[in-house]
Amino acid sequence: MDVKIEAGWKEKLKSEFDREYFISLTQFVREEYRTRQVFPPANRIFNAFDLCPFDKVKVVIIGQDPYHNIGQAHGLCFSVTDGTEFPPSLINIFKELQRDMGVPMPRSGNLERWARQGVLLLNAILTVRAHQALSHENKGWERFTDAAISALNRDRDNIVFMLWGSYAQNKGASIDPSRHLILKTVHPSPLSASRGFFGCSHFSKCNDWLVARGIEPVAW
Repeated sequence: MDVKIEAGWKEKLKSEFDREYFISLTQFVREEYRTRQVFPPANRIFNAFDLCPFDKVKVVIIGQDPYHNIGQAHGLCFSVTDGTEFPPSLINIFKELQRDMGVPMPRSGNLERWARQGVLLLNAILTVRAHQALSHENKGWERFTDAAISALNRDRDNIVFMLWGSYAQNKGASIDPSRHLILKTVHPSPLSASRGFFGCSHFSKCNDWLVARGIEPVAW
């Protein structure tokens, strides 16, 4: 099956594309886009991979599934399109970034600026029906994104994995801590952020670790 995705990722994930689960997933997703309102736009499903080539990844942030309201999702976890109101979790991410590194609250919640620097903003599930969170759960996306994480863990070194909340931590359970930095805390959601996300200093810890290994830090 020919999948339009960044060349480095295509090479690493090519064995997935012909597996039965992925063929079934593709059929399901195509029918969903044909018959329902689904996010992100179809040409942005693999946006996280396209903006952050496999050999350029230096940080991974794991989300669950795309935002499900109109005009928000564009294929990067926690990120929203320019001009869109910031969701609560994203506000808390920016608050911690300001506390940690003095970065002022940005005007846009579009995190493409991070992705282009090597931050893979990966949702476990890459599509969702409008206004129905987790509506594309257990259709095959989780297996595909597990394969992506596994490829990074196996074939790259010195990547920072930011695992926020139990879902992301379970997703990243197989990452080798002798080769990569694993940063864990609670989810930035308003329900949990005050229980450890605020004060986690993940952004500065990430950059300090990268710099210590001669890797360009992220301009958050």
